[in-house]
Amino acid sequence: MSSPVPPATPDTVDPGRGNGVTESCTIVVFGASGDLTQRMVMPAIFRLARRGLLPPEFRLIGYARTRLTDDEFRALMRQAAVREPREGDEAAWSDFAGRLSYIAAEYDRGDLQGYGELARRLEQHGSGAGAGARRLFYLATPPALFAPIMNHLSDAKLAGTAYQRAAGGWARFVVEKPFGHDLASARSLNAELARNYDENDVYRIDHFLGKEIVQNLFALRFANAIFEPVWNRTYVDHVQITAGETLGVEGRGGYYETAGALRDMVQNHLMQLCALVAIEPPSEWNPRAVRDEKVKVLRAVRTISPGDVGSSAVRGQYGAGFIAGEPVSAYREEEKVAADSYVETYAALRLHIDNMRWAGVPFYLRSGKRLPKRATEIVVEFRPAPHTPFLPGGAGGSGVRPNKLVATISPHEGVVLQVEGKLAGQDMQLRRIDLDYCYTRDRKAAESPSAYEHLLLDALRGDPTFFARADEVEAAWEIVQPVIAKWAAERATDFPNYAAASAGPLAADKLLARDGRRWHSPEE
Repeated sequence: MSSPVPPATPDTVDPGRGNGVTESCTIVVFGASGDLTQRMVMPAIFRLARRGLLPPEFRLIGYARTRLTDDEFRALMRQAAVREPREGDEAAWSDFAGRLSYIAAEYDRGDLQGYGELARRLEQHGSGAGAGARRLFYLATPPALFAPIMNHLSDAKLAGTAYQRAAGGWARFVVEKPFGHDLASARSLNAELARNYDENDVYRIDHFLGKEIVQNLFALRFANAIFEPVWNRTYVDHVQITAGETLGVEGRGGYYETAGALRDMVQNHLMQLCALVAIEPPSEWNPRAVRDEKVKVLRAVRTISPGDVGSSAVRGQYGAGFIAGEPVSAYREEEKVAADSYVETYAALRLHIDNMRWAGVPFYLRSGKRLPKRATEIVVEFRPAPHTPFLPGGAGGSGVRPNKLVATISPHEGVVLQVEGKLAGQDMQLRRIDLDYCYTRDRKAAESPSAYEHLLLDALRGDPTFFARADEVEAAWEIVQPVIAKWAAERATDFPNYAAASAGPLAADKLLARDGRRWHSPEE
């Protein structure tokens, strides 16, 4: 059974996204010496501080196994956060570095002295267990450590339900994906965390949801009368959601062997995008209303039966090839990958949402590595006009292409509405006209916070709107679980089945061709 809808999600938050945090707080980063902290977390926190969005009294404590002194930790974080120094960065870093400290200790191996030291540091920073203490714990660690760390913090009375009762104080957790390895493990992890924490203490982060263009989907749909009337089965032919990468596993073969494309990208990132495209209008703008509607969409997705996996899902694994003229290895030749690995580096699904709005409209999701172009995008393709004089090969023009709304999430963020117009000249020749908005040409948007900055600030402000809830995570796992089980039971016999820099396995093209459709190309 799925987890019940948590009752403790806040109904209202301050909608001023640009508002910073004014009350003193402490950020504790577990996994502070790791790659994720250095690439994403610490640069985001530093930029928030540089923008003046963190309180002057805030402190940051790093916690990891790596043996580092405070000064060594500061030097390591400086390399991560100030990669391309700008004017003012040195002064900003000097102030920021003075707020950093570090604890080298085990997370869970019987040696829990580190949690005692953490309690001492928090007390020293005025963020003890008393009323008014505010702290954010960021778990940039392997998922297997989420529950142990959170349980130890609860035992030490540094966080948890009892701690939350302290008037004016709060303790929140940001946890990274993957949240569970399958449906059973996700349910187990949710149940474990619920023993000591309210649901609104736990912020399951998906950085896709912090991107401006993703959040702009709400504004496009619900603030513009021209879109909502046609955002349904009557006018939409189908929806495509793509996350393509030119990179391979980049030294993460050990992790990828336990994950694969379906778990790594589809179950979380693409399911979140699918829910945002298909969501019903929330009754009002608050975290509970928005997330309730996302869960309703995911629960309306038609179950893929074991017998339908072959016709509704495609998997692939890249072979050797050339990227930008340079030879690249096959997946099975990557470091820490088995020579006969059957793990997929490409996954595609055809989903149906069985509700009044989307009945009969297929949603195609795909994600793959070593594809010809890096692109993450949402394509809403509309049905053709019921009648038009512009027929293929006819006297009136050169044929009518379908209208499309294309929201590009990476590498550049923007929205394009593709419509048909007349080519300048004497004859009635049609051409595609792009009505586009590109964030890189919008100075204010270009200077806006990154996805991690957005979400970290939201967590500090207590706004869970763009974080996944427990029942939401489980609903997404329920969708892909039949495919995971089928693929595990029947190992692929044709891997590798697409060359590096190709568009993916031929079976993915056939998935749409059977429906009389084709994949949208990012070059379009």
